[in-house]
Parts: sequence; C-alpha cells; structure tokens
Amino acid sequence: MKSFREFALILVLAIAAAGASLPAYATATCTGRFANPITDICWSCMLPIRFGGLDLVSMGQEDTPNPGGSPVCMCPSQLRVGFKVSFWEPVRRVDVVRRPFCMTSLGGVELNPGFDAPRGSRFSQDSTSTSSFYQVHWYIDPIIFWLEAIFDNACLEQSSFDVAYLTELDPMWHDDELTFIFNPDVALFGNLPARAACAADCVAATAGFPLNTLFWCAGCQGSLYPLNGNVQAHIGGVQASSLEMTRLIAKMHRGGLMWAASGEDGLCGYYPQPIMDKTGYKYQMLYPIPQTAKIAGKCCQPLGRSTVLWGAGKEYPFEGEDFAYMVFRKRNCCQGAF
Repeated sequence: MKSFREFALILVLAIAAAGASLPAYATATCTGRFANPITDICWSCMLPIRFGGLDLVSMGQEDTPNPGGSPVCMCPSQLRVGFKVSFWEPVRRVDVVRRPFCMTSLGGVELNPGFDAPRGSRFSQDSTSTSSFYQVHWYIDPIIFWLEAIFDNACLEQSSFDVAYLTELDPMWHDDELTFIFNPDVALFGNLPARAACAADCVAATAGFPLNTLFWCAGCQGSLYPLNGNVQAHIGGVQASSLEMTRLIAKMHRGGLMWAASGEDGLCGYYPQPIMDKTGYKYQMLYPIPQTAKIAGKCCQPLGRSTVLWGAGKEYPFEGEDFAYMVFRKRNCCQGAF
C-alpha cells in the first residue's frame, strides 16, 4: 500500500512538472469585442486641435511642436492655399493576441487559413526572468474619414477599414535569426549599454514624449529591437502588448507601409519615414477594458509611457489576456481655404 502511494505521488509530480514546462498560453482561446465608436474611443486624444497657429481646443492634452511662421500655407502641387492645422488622427488599430488568427477587434472571430502558425507563449527562464511571444494584427481604421465632420478630405487619410497585415504570415515575426538577416542593425542595440540607455527614454516618455535620439528604445516597455514578436523581458500583458504594438508600428515604417504626417514636411501630404518618429503617435486600449477613464485629464498616452498607472487592472485571466489598441498619428496639414 505504501509503495502504491509513493508511485502515485511520483506520477502526480511528473505530470505537474510536464505541465509546468508547457507554454502558459497553450490552451488560449479566442476572445474579443467590436469597439463602440461612441463609448470605447478616447476622443480627447485627438486634441489639441490647432488652426492657423492658434489652439481651438486642447483640454490639457499633450502635443508635439508644430510648424511655425506664417499661419498661411501653400501646396503648389495640389493648387491649394489655406491655413495650417494640426490634430491627432485615429488611423490604425492593432490586435495583440495569443491564439493565431484570432481577430480580437472583429469580435473574437478566429480565421482558418488551413495552416498552423506559432501560438502565443510565456516562458519563465529562471526565477527572475520571463519572456513571451504574441501574434499581432494591423488594421487600417481611419474612423474620422468616415465621419467627414471636422476637416476637408485633404487633411484626412482616405481609406476604408481593412485588415492590412497579419504577423502569422510573416516568417520573421517568430524567428530572431531570420529577423537579424533582414535587420542586421539589431546587433548594435543588443548590448547592455544600449539597453541601459533606455531608462532615459522611459523617464522622458512618462513625463512627456519619448526621445527620438534613443530610437532603439521603446521607453518603459523595453527594447524596440528585434522587430518581431519575441519579448525578452515580459513584465505583464499590458506592457508586453504595448511593446509589440510599438514594434509593429516601427516595422511598418521600416517597410514603407506606414508614412509620417507631421511637421513641415507633412503639410502637403504624407512622406516616407524609415526610422519611426516616436513622438508622432499616441495610443489607447480598446480591449479588454476600453481606456476611457481619464488619469490626470488624459485617457491615452505616447509610446513608451509606463503602464503602472493606466494599465492597472486592464489584464485579467481568460478573456482579458488578448489586447486591442487604437493608434493616433500626429497630423499637420494645410487646410484648404480655396
């Protein structure tokens, strides 16, 4: 009898040990929800809105420098004369998910393309280090263009809602070695001094906007490189998913699939920007808990800001482990007068 109990105990411990070695998201399900454009979007994130060099409405929202000089602008190639305007336009939506082809922003619909892709995972390498992996989806979502209620079309991105990019179809998203072949500059930023410098970016992003001089950093979320889904230092789901979102924006810029729209160069249209201007974006969470409650008067944040305050309580088991974000891009434009 005693030997049977010992055998049973050994069997239970062996099963528990085998289960502990599996990825934490091995049984992840697909969850999601359609965002309500009225109640789930932080519309104050579009502010400040400036016209002709003057603030029309700001409500204490953060902003980056705008083109100076005369409030009048001209775009000869478009035969347009007008006034300089600036605002933050909601243009993209991003899913960060554990289960491949799980479309969180489309209500939790799971696609079936007929082939497998790497699943999201979380591994504890030792007692003090945890790494993770997520799949990410990139949606074109210029919701203001559908409304056509603020500026003329020349100042809005004229696109329809579309699923533009799935990391499940990108072999580099899961493979560090393949990422290194196409982005060898990652070797410059994988050392301790480069990573330590990101502390300054974290401080700057938490106090205001991140530092473009430290372009390899993602503020308090960690290192921007490599541009794939492997998070070397996983602190929490909100932190890791924010990092994945930031990496995908940088990846889209690197590949020419996302263009800049701010500054003097953006007055007459979009322009390519292979190295992302980190100060040109704000974002807010849409799922699992819409980030609409304001903290210090704000319900969105620049890239790299600490998640300690705004991310508290935003992750919970089962249905709260996948994430969706709305991305706002800074827009400077020449608003046509005639």
